[in-house]
Amino acid sequence: MKKQIYIVRHGETELNRLQLVQGSGVDAKLNDTGRQQAEAFFNHYQHIPFEVVITSGLQRTHQTMEPFINQGLPWEQTTDINEISWGVHEGKTTDLVMRQEYQTMISDWQAGRYDSSLEGGESANDLALRLQRFVDHLRQRPESTILVCSHGRAMRCLMALLQEDPLSEMEKFHHHNTGLYEVVYQPDIFKLIRQNDIRHLESAQLV
Repeated sequence: MKKQIYIVRHGETELNRLQLVQGSGVDAKLNDTGRQQAEAFFNHYQHIPFEVVITSGLQRTHQTMEPFINQGLPWEQTTDINEISWGVHEGKTTDLVMRQEYQTMISDWQAGRYDSSLEGGESANDLALRLQRFVDHLRQRPESTILVCSHGRAMRCLMALLQEDPLSEMEKFHHHNTGLYEVVYQPDIFKLIRQNDIRHLESAQLV
């Protein structure tokens, strides 16, 4: 069965604005800009006959999808699409040492060393394991039009899995707050239609 899957990153949080590290361990709320981005996304896509909205377990995704949920769209949560855990970096302002540790890990991933992680955090393999469960779940769902709200790094990994790319190529998938990826599933293949589409933000003069 053909499925259209719309995958969007959550709106801006104050930690995003301040360039603090979030990850799965920081359950931040949307700020005013994030709420405006969520409203712009809703206004642009409310005409699409979504059958279900699926969010992560973190409130920034719930709040981004709130306009759809308030319209009565069935809503499910799964921690499988939570943001990656950045371990000891979470909640902190990025300094030189943190940037070096982060870049070392990204370089490891690009070299195929997917077990590399920040102290106390998840590796690429850890993230991919739970996201692959979500991919398998999408294949089995009965709906034909699905709306998903997740997180930046999680979406990069998810896109690599959907495109059957190696995890080393995650960095090519960019993301913006409420940036949209559209994927069509048919038959047994996920085809990427749109990448990081922010036309709804441009129309609302939010970029």
